[in-house]
Amino acid sequence: MFSELMNFLRACFRPRSNRHVHKGSDAGGRQDGLLWYKDSGQHANGEFSMAVVQANNLLEDQSQIESGNLSLHESGPYGTFVGVYDGHGGPETSRYVNDHLFQHLKRFTSEQQSMSVDVIRKAFQATEDGVVAQVSKQWSMRPQIAAVGSCCLVGVICGGTLYIANLGDSRAVLGRVVKATGEVLSVQLSAEHNASIESVRHELRALHPDDPQIVVLKHNVWRVKGLIQVSRSIGDVYLKKAEFNREPLYAKFRLREPITKPILSAEPSISVLQLQPQDQFIIFASDGLWEHLSNQEAVDIVQNHPRSGSARRLVKAALLEAAKKREMRYSDLKKIDRGVRRHFHDDITVVVVFLDSNLVSRGSSTKCGSISIRGGGVNLRPNSLAPCTTPSDNSMA
Repeated sequence: MFSELMNFLRACFRPRSNRHVHKGSDAGGRQDGLLWYKDSGQHANGEFSMAVVQANNLLEDQSQIESGNLSLHESGPYGTFVGVYDGHGGPETSRYVNDHLFQHLKRFTSEQQSMSVDVIRKAFQATEDGVVAQVSKQWSMRPQIAAVGSCCLVGVICGGTLYIANLGDSRAVLGRVVKATGEVLSVQLSAEHNASIESVRHELRALHPDDPQIVVLKHNVWRVKGLIQVSRSIGDVYLKKAEFNREPLYAKFRLREPITKPILSAEPSISVLQLQPQDQFIIFASDGLWEHLSNQEAVDIVQNHPRSGSARRLVKAALLEAAKKREMRYSDLKKIDRGVRRHFHDDITVVVVFLDSNLVSRGSSTKCGSISIRGGGVNLRPNSLAPCTTPSDNSMA
């Protein structure tokens, strides 16, 4: 049986001559097949490492790290911004978030002349409003764009304070050293919004007391309205506004009863932490990583190896687990091309941000060098949530 499966998969393999392998400087990252990585770089508060492995035909994960000025004014504040955007139903919304969320954050930071929970919340809402506006423009030509959305995990380090904001089921995990023993323990920083979590189901039922079908167990997986696992996201406007839940949207996305209030929310869970010298690093990752590694396993991998290549090492550990679960060799898994690869694991994005306590403790007005890095992939197309005149294809989940 296994040999037959592998024969089928080999028929789907892309010849090596067509695979993307970029050698030389990794200033902007390197591409090796379906893996993109930047092993090491410097941000305002220490070092960082990034890696992305693609599974979908079109990469649905997007990510960025921005460091330097967090506003439009010369006076700052200065710090580090990390974003991991796990798209679903297609890549359009996650690409839009990658292009706009940080710019909105800079604008609101400039208006308030400081970083705050309110600034982050406003940046999320402005991004959501932008997606809704673009869906409205494209609805007549591309109605299925209403069923595309994205999880959104953001971290901002500014003046010794860490802000974590999340929509969906990506996750941020802190590695914190225990002074008495020297061991490094994991601390989950983000709240997740997935219907598999009992408290999320309770929240949905409380918000929709008259809807017995607000969460449905379908094929042993809890889904909101039997359609989607996450309860909060950017986009997915077909579950937020009645005008986008009708023909010509595909029947599988249309609800039997009209939407009287939003089913999904774009309100992020935001936490604030004053960073301490014992806080060593933060792992930001899409759920593709956490499907295969526990919080502590991920922290141990980072802690027990050199900093350079930490993100790539975590991606490999997840792929090894994915291969093990399917009783196949890691080397065979790596040969499977995008699209088919999605049957074995999801797109996986990892950003590891190391914290230098001397740099973290500096005031937010202290100027620092600027960097702007985005996680890569193969065959990226223009952002189709921007105004366009012709429709492009979209892989719907």
